[in-house]
Amino acid sequence: MSVITEVRHIGGGRMKRLIPVSFASFLVLPVVVLVFGLDVPGQAPVGQVAASTPDIPRPNPTGSDPKPEDATAAVLAAFDKYEVVGMSAAHGNKDLDDFILGLIRNPALPDKVNDIAVECGNSLYQAVLDRYIAGDDVPLSEAREVWRNTTQPMCGMSSFYEQLFPLVRRINQKLPPAKRLRMLAGDPPVDWSKVRGRTDVPLGVRNDSMASVMEKEVLSKHRKALMLAGTFHLFHGASAAGRLPSAVELYEQHYPGLTLVILEHAGFGNWTAFTKYNDEFEARMASWPVPTLVKTIRGTWLADLLDKTYSPGVIQVRLIHGTSGDQQRVVPVVLKELSKRVDAYLYLGPRDLQLMEPRPAEISDDKDYMGELERRAKLSGEEPINREEGLKDYNPFLYDPDFLRKAIKEHCESNPKPPCVTPPEVAYN
Repeated sequence: MSVITEVRHIGGGRMKRLIPVSFASFLVLPVVVLVFGLDVPGQAPVGQVAASTPDIPRPNPTGSDPKPEDATAAVLAAFDKYEVVGMSAAHGNKDLDDFILGLIRNPALPDKVNDIAVECGNSLYQAVLDRYIAGDDVPLSEAREVWRNTTQPMCGMSSFYEQLFPLVRRINQKLPPAKRLRMLAGDPPVDWSKVRGRTDVPLGVRNDSMASVMEKEVLSKHRKALMLAGTFHLFHGASAAGRLPSAVELYEQHYPGLTLVILEHAGFGNWTAFTKYNDEFEARMASWPVPTLVKTIRGTWLADLLDKTYSPGVIQVRLIHGTSGDQQRVVPVVLKELSKRVDAYLYLGPRDLQLMEPRPAEISDDKDYMGELERRAKLSGEEPINREEGLKDYNPFLYDPDFLRKAIKEHCESNPKPPCVTPPEVAYN
């Protein structure tokens, strides 16, 4: 079977990049994975993309009951056992970002943590970042180069990072030198003034860069760090064959067992036919305080349920050669061993009440910066960020139940031959 994998971001309408790897090496963002190979003919009729959710057997998760704890207290206590606690940030979930900002403001944090490592920081500017966070006379306009000049446009468009760096600087101003927090930039060094094409942008080594920073600046020095990066950068091993290792997986080759990886709750069966059971399973958590952390999910019904239903908004398209003609079988992907890749689960309330992080107007209205992002997009062969996107039909909620249907429709309209079929199933990866 020959396999070609294409990864592209759908939510922003921008081509990400084409590389021969599985989707799991990327951030947990809306992406499409296209896998073409040989298969047997399917039974689903050929036709238009289905707008309704087909029937699919109800999952029957087994295992012990999870043990929810106060999230802030549990995260702080985790540093007594682990040297690194990792979680996602700035990937659209406002509730999660607000939780992290509250955690960082907690007066107990400096007694537990030495460093805050972020994927949204250009390591070329680490010296600038050190001076800024230490409280030296560094203008905000100069410090912004740290998070606005990364390989990822989403970093510079994030209201979370616009707040995080100044917040840590201010916290440090009230702390004695021995307690001051250091921030570590994990993205590969890139000088955009010298970029002349996509080969000059170090996209394929982001996990390597983050792992190197963590080993050199945190783990080898036995320091404690809060690590903020897309969840797929934080996965432990037990990954699909052919997938690039995550940052945590890379450094765990030398420093195993020192990292707690937290996955935030975003619903059950999102963008799959399993979503019809979301409310039923969320009812099991109705008595949990918000926010709650389950520090150990393995062996619980929660882990079993996630292994059976968790989809990061990815579809698999398999080209089928059959006696009745060719078809594109389009199904969502479920990560079948998710509970081996993460350790803990952060509950921030029901899926349908979680909010989307809005794009700050002061960033979108910055004509110079938006023009620079457009220049970078052209150099990288990507579509530029649309300043007006999302403003006309703004949806304040994180979960868009129509996202995957729209993604499938976009794919099938762009690739009308052979016809698409959407059977009531998922592809386990």
